[in-house]
Amino acid sequence: MPPRTSLPPHRRLPLLVTSDGDLLDELLRLAAAGGTEVEVAADAAAARSRWLPAPLVLVGSDQAQACLRGRLPRRPRTVLVGRSGELDPGWEIAELIGAEHVAVLPAAEPWLVDRFTECAPGGNPAGPARTVAVLGGRGGAGASVLAGGLAVTAARAHLRTLLVDADPLGGGLDLVLGWEELDGLRWPSLTDADGRVDAPALVRALPHRGDLVVLSWDRGEPLALPAQAMAATVDAARRGRDFVVVDLPRQLDDAAVIALQAADQAYVVVPAELRATAAAARVVAAAAPHCATLGVIVRGPAPGRLRATEVARALGLPLAGTLRPEPALCRGLERGEAPAAAGRGPLAALCRRLVTELTGLPVPGAA
Repeated sequence: MPPRTSLPPHRRLPLLVTSDGDLLDELLRLAAAGGTEVEVAADAAAARSRWLPAPLVLVGSDQAQACLRGRLPRRPRTVLVGRSGELDPGWEIAELIGAEHVAVLPAAEPWLVDRFTECAPGGNPAGPARTVAVLGGRGGAGASVLAGGLAVTAARAHLRTLLVDADPLGGGLDLVLGWEELDGLRWPSLTDADGRVDAPALVRALPHRGDLVVLSWDRGEPLALPAQAMAATVDAARRGRDFVVVDLPRQLDDAAVIALQAADQAYVVVPAELRATAAAARVVAAAAPHCATLGVIVRGPAPGRLRATEVARALGLPLAGTLRPEPALCRGLERGEAPAAAGRGPLAALCRRLVTELTGLPVPGAA
């Protein structure tokens, strides 16, 4: 019987949402037959942080109403499952929670084994894109520049990449890339998105160059970003892209939480300063419940000689990397040059390493 556990973030597990012990035993048996381990959540509250990242979600009939009341976002590859006689009328509640299939046991056992097999090592689920979130430990920490650099670097590796600006007060990530003149939709045109978004249509509608696409705010009036719009966008991105980078605000709203929960890895960028570290501790405390894979990136200079390892230790996070001062980067940004676009310098080197660690793919350096 497969353990009810988590694996490292490079492999997501199917999620079973049920408190029915007999139904759980049957699903664990089918998962074992399909060769995969699973994660288990007894109710909607326990499922929330794992809902979007899971490659497959099975909702037991005993938890369907709870998931509906909990307003868990719609997502692909969700199955409502139960025994014969427990799911009448099954399709009504399935439609309300966004389930694509209703699996009635025991008749659906072979079909469910096939779904579990797709999630097993070597299988082929509707593989979600590798998703990275970036947060600033304090204002001006450089999170948006790192997010832009990661996206540019992933695109250099020929990964179909989407850069998502989740900070309505950040000024617009299109400015970080020097793309403010490019045509395409910005967030204000997509805030009514709900449910399933067509991934190719989204990519065509956004500003893009080569393999890189950006979803940014404009310079208009700040708008609240509905959580459902973010959920629909993240779903489309994970289905239609290879690599997704989300630039998050320091104060997490509901939409930012949705994006953070979907991330395989999150980085908090912290200047090597005492007050910045103290501020970052609050950001980490807010983010940690929503992402188990937080790391810190420490940016120099260090006026008080505070070491990167000391910052990481104070925050209780692994040190994911450091950034030395890079005056040429600042000058390039003012001229509209995208960060890490030339493939040279400390930021480009860090981004190459991080993208390689996340994807296993080599990334070319400077031309």
